Amino acid sequence: MRKLIAFISLVFLSFSVSAIELGGIDMPDTMQADGQELLLNGAGIRSKFVFDLYVAGLYLGVKETDAAKIIASTEPMILRLHIISSKITSKKMTNATRSGFKKATGGKIEPISSEIEQFLKAFSDKIEVGDIFDIVANEQGVVISKNSVQQQTISSQQFKQALFGIWLSDKPVKAKLKKALLGN
Repeated sequence: MRKLIAFISLVFLSFSVSAIELGGIDMPDTMQADGQELLLNGAGIRSKFVFDLYVAGLYLGVKETDAAKIIASTEPMILRLHIISSKITSKKMTNATRSGFKKATGGKIEPISSEIEQFLKAFSDKIEVGDIFDIVANEQGVVISKNSVQQQTISSQQFKQALFGIWLSDKPVKAKLKKALLGN
């Protein structure tokens, strides 16, 4: 009987530790930001051609399927990018992010160009399989960390909206990934 209870407890614990597994990566079902527990809203894989590049997870205080509300929100949120491909290099990540900003803003990047350049410094070091980038946003702005080491802090809601727009705008980096991040 004890073995059965231990097994059931272990199974229950394993389900509560990770809400979803994608591309060999276990995405936690919760994360902390500003002392608040955030829930995994959705997760998906960013792929290009036949290559899976990274697993992304979006964490919010309350689950939400409206991308415009998420982008406009000043509530704490996290976008986690877990690198799963050696195809991602610092240069490719920088170029893709620049392109994403242009798409998300309809090419209107001038008002946030200095913030974009500051943000891109987070990708200046070598990027390797297994690296984790956490983009934490709140009413003060955005903090990006690589492998739990803070890289950049940007205090601008306009920048935050454009940044999250890379994945959630009407012209996201990948429509299928946007749908997954929204929990659809």
